[in-house]
Amino acid sequence: MAAMFDTLADIIVNYVEVKKEDIKPESRFMEDLGFTSFDFMSMLGEVEEALDVEIDQEEAANIRTVQEAADYLARIS
Repeated sequence: MAAMFDTLADIIVNYVEVKKEDIKPESRFMEDLGFTSFDFMSMLGEVEEALDVEIDQEEAANIRTVQEAADYLARIS
């Protein structure tokens, strides 16, 4: 589980001005990390490629925190 969080954090730092060590499980993509909707969707595309998974767009719309994303990705991969 921690590995998925780390992988996600490595990808997140490519999209927003935040240090990897500042990304917490409870960090919210929009409010805390400064993602725009476009950034978020672009990041999901990179995650799909990196992990070779297909992310359900409706489920993705309900993801608010980094931990929720890591849990979801662990479940589908």
